[in-house]
Amino acid sequence: MNKPAQLRELLSSHVPHLQQNPDCLHVFIENGNIIATGAGQNLSFEYQFNCVLIVTDYAAHADTLIVPILGWLATQQPELLLNPDKRETGFKFKAEIINHTTADIEIVLALTERVKVVAGEGMQLEVTHLPEPVFNDEAIDWTLYTNGIEVPWPPTI
Repeated sequence: MNKPAQLRELLSSHVPHLQQNPDCLHVFIENGNIIATGAGQNLSFEYQFNCVLIVTDYAAHADTLIVPILGWLATQQPELLLNPDKRETGFKFKAEIINHTTADIEIVLALTERVKVVAGEGMQLEVTHLPEPVFNDEAIDWTLYTNGIEVPWPPTI
């Protein structure tokens, strides 16, 4: 699975609290399924899982976590934004207020990853993680600011 590592890299590099305190970000995979149909007599499959992100001792506004994740979802899991059924349940959060200034924040994302498996030379299997389908040709032209400072966007991961 590649997406959990991409999310870790995104948040670790774009959220000041996590740049300074990388141990405050915890990433877990829950409720994982492998969906393989055997269509075309191949071993291609799809990962389906909840990616759980927990940020501890967070003193900044939750927006500084949510906005980068929304930007990442726009390209890496766009159906969570575009599909009304999936947007209702695909991006959840909860927080435990620790004191007057900090909270532990849990974010749960329903993610998928498609994997193509084909026989290569000498009967070796070639495994390729497929990119997300593009739903429109319009380029997203965003500028992201965190605390008044422009952040390179989209993130390169």
